[in-house]
Amino acid sequence: MKLYHCYDARSLRPLWTLEEMELSYEPIVLPFPPRVRAKEYLAENPLGTIPLLVDGDARMTESSGICFYLTQKYGPTDLAVRPEEPDFAAFVNWLFFSDATLTFPQTLVLRYRYFETPERRNAQIAADYETWFFARLRAVESALADGREWLCAVRFTIADICIAYALHLADSGVRIGHGLSENVRAYLERARARPAFQRARMVGAPVVS
Repeated sequence: MKLYHCYDARSLRPLWTLEEMELSYEPIVLPFPPRVRAKEYLAENPLGTIPLLVDGDARMTESSGICFYLTQKYGPTDLAVRPEEPDFAAFVNWLFFSDATLTFPQTLVLRYRYFETPERRNAQIAADYETWFFARLRAVESALADGREWLCAVRFTIADICIAYALHLADSGVRIGHGLSENVRAYLERARARPAFQRARMVGAPVVS
């Protein structure tokens, strides 16, 4: 398997899953954004987005979908929740929620607060989507309010990988981690403490001189 990856981008989700499952893979690290800074990548993925997983004839570009694919193809693994388990519906919902609801608004904050040229930045758009993110984050806060350690099935799963990445992005990328509640912050730090996360985050990490 090959995984095209940019440091701290959404490709961290499948990279973390690969490390949790101890699967063999080849990471291909690109500068961000690759559609601008590594234009040869467009021959592999015309969208220019990250991640891209290549597994034989399979080619996948959705980070949460890749996590699910890996657990289904290379399982069984406790990282997945099975259809017969009571938390299966919640598990699937968290996978979709992680990107569509928690990561999406952050991409607009990043774009209009940091990535656009100064004349195209828009403080109002960035502020509006930051507010949107924290409003949607209430679902995670509610799920953790009963003191549970992880979101589903009383164990760590790829739902936690997908949600924790969104929180990690808020904290380390978008720089709005000050708004995380005590429970959500503790949940994020539990996830970050996992050895597989720490190994995954070292892939493509900037060299500090």
